[in-house]
Amino acid sequence: MDSLYAEIITIGDEILIGQIVDTNAAFIAKQLTKIGVAVYQITSVQDDRVHMLQALADAKEHAQIVIVTGGLGPTKDDITKQVFCEFFNDTLIENAEVLANVEHLFKKYITSTPISDINRRQAMVPSKATVLDNPHGTAPGMWMQSGETVFVSLPGVPFEMKSLVRNAVIPKIIEQFERPVIVHKTLVTYGLGESAVAAKIESWENELPDFVRLAYLPSLGRVRLRLTAKGKDKDTLEDTIDGEIQKLPALIGDIMYGIEDEETLEKVVSKMLTRKKLTLATAESCTGGKIAQQLTALPGASAYFKGSVVSYATETKINVLKVPRETIDAHSVVSAEVAKAMAENVRHLLHTDFAIATTGNAGPTKGDSDAEVGTVFVAIASENGVFAQKFNMGNHRTRIVQKSVHKALELLQKEILKF
Repeated sequence: MDSLYAEIITIGDEILIGQIVDTNAAFIAKQLTKIGVAVYQITSVQDDRVHMLQALADAKEHAQIVIVTGGLGPTKDDITKQVFCEFFNDTLIENAEVLANVEHLFKKYITSTPISDINRRQAMVPSKATVLDNPHGTAPGMWMQSGETVFVSLPGVPFEMKSLVRNAVIPKIIEQFERPVIVHKTLVTYGLGESAVAAKIESWENELPDFVRLAYLPSLGRVRLRLTAKGKDKDTLEDTIDGEIQKLPALIGDIMYGIEDEETLEKVVSKMLTRKKLTLATAESCTGGKIAQQLTALPGASAYFKGSVVSYATETKINVLKVPRETIDAHSVVSAEVAKAMAENVRHLLHTDFAIATTGNAGPTKGDSDAEVGTVFVAIASENGVFAQKFNMGNHRTRIVQKSVHKALELLQKEILKF
């Protein structure tokens, strides 16, 4: 079956000047891919009539589905509906259902502000449009068709857009279009760079079936391997990908931690701790509480995470974590000995099964240690003892911190597997 293509167009000067990051396109692309729609292109355009009309015309040339977000507000700079009318040779009319929804939202949620004619203007939609109900906002979604191409206009507010995509747009696409099956599975590796991973799996990659594609997705401290298969039968595609993945442990078993569905390492660690009923504390210096932040951002973290001591200053390591001053004087605050003392002491302080400690020099200056910028020690303590490893994380402050977080979680995950 030939591919079904979509284009995503995001509207707004705020995207083009870098004022906001376009997360809408990424979300829509993921939802389309899940149902077998290939995204041909993602385009961001100005709040400009000529630019918008050109983008719509270009999209029609190579996509059967065009999804547009943004420009549906009640103010004069929001011109998407007018542009749609011009593109479809249409006019705006008042939609009674949309007006009722606007009045309902103001009555129930916006009691401090009276509804105005500007707000009622949200009920004006192109006469040829099928309205997609938006229970979370005053701007409706709109579904229109030109020849073989469907055009969908959605509000730019992310939670409104997501609701409309899940509950209205995706079901209508499934109903209207015959689609190929696209299956993605992503394997996550830690500890080696992209080229080193590629060298290890080169022979395996060369033997992949023609309908299976491999993509390398490197990021700080990890490389994700995404396998994509496209065809007619979902079970066959999934069985093929699963069979290929089963060949990998013999090649990279020491650096792979599993299959993800947009699942981060902290989620994997969280599930392991919860399942095994184990607890964790952290003592963070150079990572500044980042490990704790990433863990506590997950629902249910209180089941295993007992707390953190962010001992950024040397005196805090001494006074709170009880790291002996003589240890620091003898070995430096950035050392394996200090990292191990931090981990052991926070584990006993908070009565946990595991503890992570980080100490290092994230730069740009050396601080209380002569260690080179990028030097980081990560320690893991448990009832089996304590160990620390030294790493050189480069010279970029943000990257040093995030790579240290990844490495700490990677080391913890390996220790949890021993229990």
